[in-house]
Amino acid sequence: MKFTDLEVSEDWEALFGIPECSGVWMIWGHSGNGKTRFALKLAKELTKTGKVLYNTLEEGARKSFQRAVKQSYLKGYSRKIIVLNREPIEEMKNRLRRPKAPKIAIIDSFQYSGLTKAQYKELKEEFPDVLFIFLSHAEGKHPEGRPAKFVRYDADVKIHIDSYIASAVSRYGGGKPYIIWEEGVKELEGSL
Repeated sequence: MKFTDLEVSEDWEALFGIPECSGVWMIWGHSGNGKTRFALKLAKELTKTGKVLYNTLEEGARKSFQRAVKQSYLKGYSRKIIVLNREPIEEMKNRLRRPKAPKIAIIDSFQYSGLTKAQYKELKEEFPDVLFIFLSHAEGKHPEGRPAKFVRYDADVKIHIDSYIASAVSRYGGGKPYIIWEEGVKELEGSL
């Protein structure tokens, strides 16, 4: 069986190694800690491998999301990052069934997707060549809800976001923390 590796720069490789371009990742953290900003930076990095779908189920393409896009320096990436404005999972699946569909899909958030454990398994089985990256709310230091916790255990790459720092546990190596937003980290350190 042939696997396609993601093309990533050294900073990203230090975080999660060099994963294949399929499977499941889980990114979770509390609100206001940098999940969306991180996911947008990740989407930009993953365009080195191919087109990326970003489904904004939770936030939608509102002003706050547009601000995060601007802060992530995504100008010029509109042909490589396809933002879906709260597209239902069934419609997104139809999109992924098309010839030449993107092979990377970021879903923000798992809770807003409404997927059950069984539906998640069906999604993964139907699209074995797609990399699904789920963002999740947090409950303590874990993803919120039973289905999200199941996805975390099933995921190849698990990324926890806290105070604008991403920490990963990956089946592909890595492990070095990634600073999402330097100014945010400094502001938080200054307030302690």
